[in-house]
Amino acid sequence: MKNTFKIGLLATAIFVAANTTTYAQEKKPVGKQIEGAAKDVGQATSTAAKDVGKATATGAKAVGKKTSELASKGAAAVTDKRYEGHWALTGELVYIDEYGKYFYVDKKGHRQFITKAQMRTTKP
Repeated sequence: MKNTFKIGLLATAIFVAANTTTYAQEKKPVGKQIEGAAKDVGQATSTAAKDVGKATATGAKAVGKKTSELASKGAAAVTDKRYEGHWALTGELVYIDEYGKYFYVDKKGHRQFITKAQMRTTKP
Protein backbone atom coordinates (compact mmCIF):
# COMPACT_ATOMS: atom_id res chain seq x y z
CA MET A 1 0.00 0.00 0.00
CA LYS A 2 2.85 2.32 0.85
CA ASN A 3 4.53 1.65 -2.48
CA THR A 4 1.30 2.34 -4.42
CA PHE A 5 0.90 5.60 -2.58
CA LYS A 6 4.50 6.59 -3.32
CA ILE A 7 4.14 5.76 -7.01
CA GLY A 8 0.89 7.76 -7.24
CA LEU A 9 2.47 10.74 -5.49
CA LEU A 10 5.51 10.60 -7.78
CA ALA A 11 3.29 10.39 -10.91
CA THR A 12 1.26 13.40 -9.72
CA ALA A 13 4.40 15.42 -9.04
CA ILE A 14 5.79 14.64 -12.50
CA PHE A 15 2.45 15.50 -14.14
CA VAL A 16 2.21 18.85 -12.32
CA ALA A 17 5.83 19.72 -13.10
CA ALA A 18 5.34 18.92 -16.79
CA ASN A 19 2.21 21.07 -17.09
CA THR A 20 3.63 24.12 -15.31
CA THR A 21 6.70 24.28 -17.51
CA THR A 22 4.60 23.87 -20.66
CA TYR A 23 2.47 26.95 -19.92
CA ALA A 24 5.21 29.21 -18.64
CA GLN A 25 5.19 32.73 -20.11
CA GLU A 26 8.08 34.61 -21.52
CA LYS A 27 9.12 37.59 -19.47
CA LYS A 28 10.07 40.83 -21.16
CA PRO A 29 13.06 42.67 -19.89
CA VAL A 30 12.06 45.35 -17.38
CA GLY A 31 13.46 48.13 -19.58
CA LYS A 32 11.06 47.22 -22.42
CA GLN A 33 8.07 47.28 -20.05
CA ILE A 34 9.03 50.71 -18.70
CA GLU A 35 9.62 52.05 -22.22
CA GLY A 36 6.16 50.86 -23.37
CA ALA A 37 4.47 52.37 -20.32
CA ALA A 38 6.31 55.66 -20.84
CA LYS A 39 5.08 55.85 -24.45
CA ASP A 40 1.48 55.25 -23.32
CA VAL A 41 1.72 57.96 -20.67
CA GLY A 42 3.31 60.36 -23.15
CA GLN A 43 0.53 59.83 -25.68
CA ALA A 44 -2.18 60.29 -23.05
CA THR A 45 -0.55 63.50 -21.83
CA SER A 46 -0.27 64.83 -25.37
CA THR A 47 -3.94 64.07 -26.08
CA ALA A 48 -5.06 65.70 -22.85
CA ALA A 49 -3.00 68.81 -23.59
CA LYS A 50 -4.57 69.13 -27.04
CA ASP A 51 -8.09 68.80 -25.56
CA VAL A 52 -7.37 71.47 -22.96
CA GLY A 53 -5.91 73.74 -25.63
CA LYS A 54 -9.02 73.40 -27.81
CA ALA A 55 -11.33 74.10 -24.87
CA THR A 56 -9.31 77.16 -23.90
CA ALA A 57 -9.38 78.48 -27.46
CA THR A 58 -13.14 77.98 -27.70
CA GLY A 59 -13.71 79.76 -24.41
CA ALA A 60 -11.40 82.61 -25.38
CA LYS A 61 -13.25 83.11 -28.67
CA ALA A 62 -16.61 83.25 -26.89
CA VAL A 63 -15.32 85.81 -24.39
CA GLY A 64 -13.77 87.87 -27.19
CA LYS A 65 -17.01 87.91 -29.18
CA LYS A 66 -19.07 88.95 -26.16
CA THR A 67 -16.58 91.71 -25.29
CA SER A 68 -16.66 92.96 -28.87
CA GLU A 69 -20.48 92.91 -28.90
CA LEU A 70 -20.76 94.92 -25.68
CA ALA A 71 -18.12 97.42 -26.78
CA SER A 72 -19.80 97.94 -30.15
CA LYS A 73 -23.23 98.35 -28.58
CA GLY A 74 -21.85 100.85 -26.09
CA ALA A 75 -20.14 102.83 -28.83
CA ALA A 76 -23.29 102.80 -30.97
CA ALA A 77 -25.40 104.01 -28.04
CA VAL A 78 -23.04 106.94 -27.48
CA THR A 79 -22.22 108.01 -31.05
CA ASP A 80 -25.32 107.00 -33.04
CA LYS A 81 -29.01 107.70 -32.67
CA ARG A 82 -31.37 104.94 -31.51
CA TYR A 83 -34.29 104.37 -33.90
CA GLU A 84 -37.13 104.14 -31.39
CA GLY A 85 -39.91 101.62 -31.89
CA HIS A 86 -37.94 99.49 -34.37
CA TRP A 87 -35.95 96.28 -33.95
CA ALA A 88 -33.93 94.04 -36.23
CA LEU A 89 -35.23 90.61 -37.20
CA THR A 90 -33.08 89.08 -34.45
CA GLY A 91 -34.56 91.39 -31.79
CA GLU A 92 -31.53 93.70 -31.60
CA LEU A 93 -31.86 97.46 -31.26
CA VAL A 94 -31.65 99.49 -34.47
CA TYR A 95 -29.39 102.56 -34.72
CA ILE A 96 -28.93 105.28 -37.34
CA ASP A 97 -25.34 106.26 -38.18
CA GLU A 98 -24.08 109.69 -39.27
CA TYR A 99 -24.85 108.88 -42.91
CA GLY A 100 -28.50 107.98 -42.25
CA LYS A 101 -27.98 104.21 -42.63
CA TYR A 102 -29.76 101.75 -40.34
CA PHE A 103 -27.82 99.03 -38.57
CA TYR A 104 -27.80 96.70 -35.59
CA VAL A 105 -24.90 95.10 -33.73
CA ASP A 106 -24.76 91.29 -34.08
CA LYS A 107 -23.47 88.70 -31.59
CA LYS A 108 -19.90 89.08 -32.87
CA GLY A 109 -19.91 92.86 -32.42
CA HIS A 110 -20.16 93.68 -36.13
CA ARG A 111 -22.50 96.30 -37.57
CA GLN A 112 -25.10 94.70 -39.82
CA PHE A 113 -26.70 97.28 -42.09
CA ILE A 114 -30.37 96.80 -42.93
CA THR A 115 -33.12 98.58 -44.82
CA LYS A 116 -36.36 99.93 -43.40
CA ALA A 117 -38.21 97.00 -44.93
CA GLN A 118 -36.11 94.56 -42.89
CA MET A 119 -37.07 96.13 -39.54
CA ARG A 120 -39.85 95.14 -37.16
CA THR A 121 -42.08 97.55 -35.32
CA THR A 122 -42.85 95.01 -32.58
CA LYS A 123 -40.20 93.39 -30.45
CA PRO A 124 -39.87 89.68 -31.30
